[in-house]
Amino acid sequence: MKLIFGLGNPGKKYDKTRHNVGFEALDRLAQQWSADTPRAKFDSRVAECRIGQQKSLLVWPQTFMNRSGMAVQQAVSFYKTPLESVLVICDDFSLPLGRLRYRAKGSSGGQNGLKDIIRAVGSEEAPRLRIGVGPVPERWDAADFVLGRFNADEADDADEAIRRAAESVAVWAEHGIVDAMNQYN
Repeated sequence: MKLIFGLGNPGKKYDKTRHNVGFEALDRLAQQWSADTPRAKFDSRVAECRIGQQKSLLVWPQTFMNRSGMAVQQAVSFYKTPLESVLVICDDFSLPLGRLRYRAKGSSGGQNGLKDIIRAVGSEEAPRLRIGVGPVPERWDAADFVLGRFNADEADDADEAIRRAAESVAVWAEHGIVDAMNQYN
């Protein structure tokens, strides 16, 4: 089974913020692949679906971004899933708006959700898909920036990036991280 985590913050207050593009990508995946109705499990909302031929679990952690590791660790332990079958989708303000970047493993790069996941699972080996939401404007606090919404000039680019991110997950699920990197980075 593939475990696909979209990171974000729960609650209406955070809908459509830069920090919640992971949630939005999962929403698209759920719709595109006719996922089951989400239910509560692993301190998350979870929904099963098939992405191509791959049985998959979509996971929206409800623990807030900085505590995402708890939900990931619970699901990975329950299903005894190897980390190469896990994908974490998150925002990245170091990437230009709309840019996608797959990585097979690595550090958190300052992304607090990834940092907590690495701490909780004890490894940097989990594949991740970063969705560019940056850059942070001069004299802006990074936290305020990622918790803000896209302005009117950015909305179409953000929506297109989320659409492409959801589309790219099928390549990752069926063909692996290298093919996803080659097609979408």
